[in-house]
Amino acid sequence: MRVAIIGAGFGGLCMAIRLELSGIADYTVFEKAGGLGGTWRDNSYPGAGCDIPSHLYSYSFEKYASWTRRYPEQPEILAYLDMCADKYGVRPKIRFDTEVRSARFDGRQWQVTTDDGTERFDAVVSSVGQLNRPAYPEIQGTESFAGVSFHSARWKHEHDLTGRRVAVIGNGSSAAQFIPRIQPLAERLDVFQRTPNWVIPKPDSAFGTATRLALHLVPGLQRVYREWIYRYAEGTLYPALARGWSANLLRKRALGHLHAQVADPALRAKLTPAFPVGCKRVVIDSSFYPALTRPNVEVVTDPIVRITPKGVETSQGLREADTIIYATGFRTTEFLQPIEFTGTGGRTLSDEWKDGAEAYLGISVPHFPNLFLLYGPNTNLGHNSIVFMIECQVRHVMACLPYLAERGPMEVRPEAMAAWRRQLGAAMERMVWGNGCQSWYKTAQGRVTNNWPGPTTLYRRLTALPPLPAYRLTSSA
Repeated sequence: MRVAIIGAGFGGLCMAIRLELSGIADYTVFEKAGGLGGTWRDNSYPGAGCDIPSHLYSYSFEKYASWTRRYPEQPEILAYLDMCADKYGVRPKIRFDTEVRSARFDGRQWQVTTDDGTERFDAVVSSVGQLNRPAYPEIQGTESFAGVSFHSARWKHEHDLTGRRVAVIGNGSSAAQFIPRIQPLAERLDVFQRTPNWVIPKPDSAFGTATRLALHLVPGLQRVYREWIYRYAEGTLYPALARGWSANLLRKRALGHLHAQVADPALRAKLTPAFPVGCKRVVIDSSFYPALTRPNVEVVTDPIVRITPKGVETSQGLREADTIIYATGFRTTEFLQPIEFTGTGGRTLSDEWKDGAEAYLGISVPHFPNLFLLYGPNTNLGHNSIVFMIECQVRHVMACLPYLAERGPMEVRPEAMAAWRRQLGAAMERMVWGNGCQSWYKTAQGRVTNNWPGPTTLYRRLTALPPLPAYRLTSSA
């Protein structure tokens, strides 16, 4: 059994570690960048961090009691992943600076092509993630800007923002994290907002010495703490997304947070969303609103007309800037792009997904045997840890591999995919994501392709089911 893994972020490393622990040593991790970490390597902007508590945003098999904060920041998450790669001996199997261009199934194996040539593998596990290709807004004149511009996921650390006139386009989670860090530096900071986001406080703090010692030394304490975080998110936050009992509670909490931190009624009005809480990703941050109230900051809601050499022109005129930061997120619904996957009968994944990406359990696609996706379509979460979902997916892939080794190539049945599609659609109808907002959760046509519409406990049960009868040998196609 020879396995190719694409991507060395949380998913790819988890898959590699599980293969290593199971004795499957013939695998290669292809990583297009020069280091591991995925989104936590790319997003190094000031204040970058996670809105899931540290002890839950980690592998269940490597719980790690040495987190320094309740909510981890980017350097500590990246250090954790580096530690895992070394501890479990998978780093030598990572081929850095090697981008996969295409993969073609030849009836028996996958031919994986990189700039270095083509190699053959029995199975391919794609772990390219959903948050790895920056999205830039389609604004006229972006190339004409005479100053310095960059995306928040490609931060130019060498560019000193002290005394600068800075324009930030976007106001999501990334902007909420870096704006409080750059506001004291900038002479002027204009935040261009298309629509406001719901914001709830982030109860972050450093762990004291006694707490860290207790988590290290008291048997079972870390496991209980992790389980409490998980159960709270599942029992309180998920019902809000499903328009259940906690939806109004979450809305009141967000409005209370806004009123407590923003005294100006006009600014509060600008920052109050007109859609339900959870329709877009909820921002979890306690320093964003105070930064927006500072004298050198203005929230601009006038529509942007164009970018000029001197700055950003809105419907109300030109706002001069010498630096533009795009906090406009990622191309999330273009799963696996730009890699071209070709399955049986010459089918390409881009053609199969022309109306929106979909996969059985978010993992397998009919007519693409022995191809597995981690963090694939409809597996993102708006309320809990994606690491939990990744581990469920890896366990499912590990359950499939013995069948591949003993019986040859196998694929998910179209009937199983059709049933999955119906069940997913029915579950999606009760969720809040379709209610009057644009978000990175869905395509331009309004189809939600990114989020999981059920509790994570259900996903764990579904991915734990035996692969058969949902799968079949390709010879029976």
